[in-house]
Amino acid sequence: MSSLVIDLVLCGIAYVVLIYFVATLTKARINRNRNNNDDDGDGGVEDMTPPKIDLPPGIIWPSEDKLKDKKSSPVEF
Repeated sequence: MSSLVIDLVLCGIAYVVLIYFVATLTKARINRNRNNNDDDGDGGVEDMTPPKIDLPPGIIWPSEDKLKDKKSSPVEF
């Protein structure tokens, strides 16, 4: 057998062994984290309201337009 074939076989065996170790170590870490249910997330109070965006003067959101009084004074020219 040539040295190239021997090198390819040894690299293949090393690859399989490395993948086996990585898979077993990762599986153990995932199972350990999955069994520990003490983690409550970031610990803060969840606030699902969207943020209030500061708009330039004179600009309003369309949803706020409905809240305003429909009766407006007529414009004089």
